[in-house]
Amino acid sequence: MNNAIFVFDYPENEPVKSYSPGTPERRNLQKELDRMSSETVDIPLIIGGKEVRTGDTEPVVMPHDHGHILANYHKAGPEEVKMAIHAALKAHREWESFSYVERVSVTLRIAELISKKYRATLNAATMLGQSKNAYQAEIDSACETIDFLRFNAHYISDIYHEQPHSDPGFINRIEYRPLEGFIFSLTPFNFTAIASNLNMSPVLMGNTVLWKPASTSILSNYVLMQIFREAGLPEGVINFIPGAGSVVGNAIFTDRNFAGLHFTGSNVTFNRLWMNVAQNLRNYKSYPKIVGETGGKDFIVVHESAHVDEVSTAIVRGAFEYQGQKCSAASRAYLPASLWPLVRNRVGEMLSEVTVGDVREFSNFMNAVIDEASFDNIMNYISKAKQSPDAEVIFGGNGDKSKGYFIEPTVILTKDPHFITMEEEIFGPVLTIYVYEDKDFNEMLKLVDETSPYGLTGAIFAHDRQVLDKASKALKYSAGNLYFNDKPTGAVVGQQPFGGSRQSGTNDKAGSHLNLIRWTSPRTIKETLLPPTDFRYPFMKEDRCH
Repeated sequence: MNNAIFVFDYPENEPVKSYSPGTPERRNLQKELDRMSSETVDIPLIIGGKEVRTGDTEPVVMPHDHGHILANYHKAGPEEVKMAIHAALKAHREWESFSYVERVSVTLRIAELISKKYRATLNAATMLGQSKNAYQAEIDSACETIDFLRFNAHYISDIYHEQPHSDPGFINRIEYRPLEGFIFSLTPFNFTAIASNLNMSPVLMGNTVLWKPASTSILSNYVLMQIFREAGLPEGVINFIPGAGSVVGNAIFTDRNFAGLHFTGSNVTFNRLWMNVAQNLRNYKSYPKIVGETGGKDFIVVHESAHVDEVSTAIVRGAFEYQGQKCSAASRAYLPASLWPLVRNRVGEMLSEVTVGDVREFSNFMNAVIDEASFDNIMNYISKAKQSPDAEVIFGGNGDKSKGYFIEPTVILTKDPHFITMEEEIFGPVLTIYVYEDKDFNEMLKLVDETSPYGLTGAIFAHDRQVLDKASKALKYSAGNLYFNDKPTGAVVGQQPFGGSRQSGTNDKAGSHLNLIRWTSPRTIKETLLPPTDFRYPFMKEDRCH
């Protein structure tokens, strides 16, 4: 037996590859894109390590070429969910008993497989199935996924080595038990890394999981599941059960062994799930842990001391990378009247060079939104702006879904700071700008804070340090991730732990120890080395001086 006390050191972030013309990574990626584009994959459920095919299937298509079917996936029904619950509970008994070093070893093997063997495969699946360009896929499905895995290995070392003080004669310790039951992981389409982390962070802490992936990211998520299995994750620790949310959720939330929900998705869905949990609360063995990151109405606040090129670049990148389909994407901006004409011109110049199209054309900055429902919803908001006397579409505003779900990067200028596109989450390539008088900066900060129910990300642009300090204090609860002179997207694991409060979620900070600690149920153990043998305390003795 190895009795060494092992600590996993603080890792380096995975380097981002360039995919420049002529590089090996570009050739490998293009090869995988060609291979995957020429195949139609049959994607089963994976329950207890076994492939299960229900015959109830749905296609997986390219958002940028929705006539092209990449795969067909089998959908779970109530019986398959029950099978998955049984498999998770069975696996729990063995998995929780593993040394954390053994669990970390599996985690780090997954990271190495993605970094070395499956990088091109996972990136290509993300590009084709979720319509991400090569760079957006690289920073997501490769680098961020790897970073979550490696940094969590370090964070669990810190958590397990945090122990209470012991006075002489006593030994105190804490055991970090997994939750009693199973975890339900409900993952989004927009980040492959989130899909991995929502499963692997509870798993690392000794839990077992039922995983329902988003129907629009199943190809990359299936690749992830295959990598997990190759890395040696035991059967039943993660059970892959794509299917209708209502079908899967109803079976899970009525089971007494439901112990936790790990969620990223819409605010509306999260609220509904929380209410489902509350309605079943009397049935559960323990109070479930609920961890969720939902939406945002993320802002860019610009002061008159800001630099025009910096602001303009942040607007274009922050609002339109990955078609604005990031929880952190810039969606509303507040600009001073003195800078607005220059920013308008510079943003217009940049957008005139932006191309929208197929991910296999590497020159495209933007690609397709995820599906037809999303396309229609985004275009409906743009239509409202076109029809309103309080708003004007100054750039973009057009969409075409004949072959792919393409929408131009769209900028709306409004006279009403409470116009619908300033307040409601759109989740697409739409930014709304409100221009304020320079002298009204303080009043504008109050407006920013009170306009949205969300509190996820935001950016403040100013080269006056006092202004940055003032704005940061005024917007204290407006953003869980705040950026000075940078776009409000692109949080890096280990550097900017991610999450927001208010209606943006529970703010349990993915990419830090704070998220991992939520998947434990600590037990404190006290040992008394010389136990007392008499019930009487010294104060009870008679005072012989009187």
